Amino acid sequence: MIRALQNEIANCVLCPRLREHCREVALQKRRAYLDWNYWGKPVPSFGDVNARLLIIGLAPGAHGANRTGRMFTGDRSGDFLYKVLHETGFASQPESRSAGDGLRLIDAYITAAARCAPPDNKPLREELLRCRPYLARELELLSRVRVVVALGRIAFDAYLNVLTDAGEIGSKPAFPFSHNAAHQTGDGHPLLISSYHPSQQNTSTGRLTEAMLRAVFLRARKYTTLR
Repeated sequence: MIRALQNEIANCVLCPRLREHCREVALQKRRAYLDWNYWGKPVPSFGDVNARLLIIGLAPGAHGANRTGRMFTGDRSGDFLYKVLHETGFASQPESRSAGDGLRLIDAYITAAARCAPPDNKPLREELLRCRPYLARELELLSRVRVVVALGRIAFDAYLNVLTDAGEIGSKPAFPFSHNAAHQTGDGHPLLISSYHPSQQNTSTGRLTEAMLRAVFLRARKYTTLR
């Protein structure tokens, strides 16, 4: 069922602005990737379907996942993330260059608040709303998840909005966003950990360091192994 959902996501046409942007980027390309056949459409989630850790990002990078067809693959954000995931035991290798490079997620699954690369990395509110049901369905299908790591405020709000829509929480302000903060959203719910996004803007300025992101996933690792 999870595979059928990802096929549905890859063929989604709910957001014409985003689909057009993905196609334009795929045609224009960057000089370094002229020999690539860009994916150029919504990017499906991926990982271990029995995962206890769910990682939620913002959206595919224009010349990263929109090029390679796999989340956080082929750009600097992914380089930063996968190095830490490998160090904390959630990825089989420390880098990811293409969808066929052999990387496996271990007890982890990666998704995003928006599945298409948005202009300037800023999906519109209505575009996030259209994409939200996909995240809700993934949460239903990934029944073993015990920890959710939200990378950035938009991903954090996307997860809380799913819970709000389902009537499982009553007030989003009760869950303030800050780096490496843990939030209990109710009995039987996964632990929610908020983190700064590993965007180049955050990592190049030192707002997010490898040590800071490693602390997030070490915390997630500890909780996923509790009985």
